Amino acid sequence: QVQLVESGGGLVQAGGSLRLSCAASSSGSIFRISWYRQAPGKQRELVATIFISSGSTNYADSVKGRFTISRDNANNTVYLQMNSLEPEDTAVYYCNALRWTNQYWGQGTQVTVSS
Repeated sequence: QVQLVESGGGLVQAGGSLRLSCAASSSGSIFRISWYRQAPGKQRELVATIFISSGSTNYADSVKGRFTISRDNANNTVYLQMNSLEPEDTAVYYCNALRWTNQYWGQGTQVTVSS
């Protein structure tokens, strides 16, 4: 089992920044960690992914150039730095880990961007 705990959400004005954290209870054999988000009435969408071994990253087109995903392997933590936030970024953000064939989810953290 892998437990994931997100933190760092909150209310911010458009143009502002937030940094989300995803702390994993263990890092053994985790292949990648991703951030997803779900806005009210919309499907959950993939925002960013980091591959734990290589450090390579992928981003959704809607956040490229504004969001940065990074990892701190020593502390089993993945971060999502979000800059130039827009009201359209308002959502619950979830951390997701893939270990072998199992996926694990955190409880989510609310991000609200006011215009």
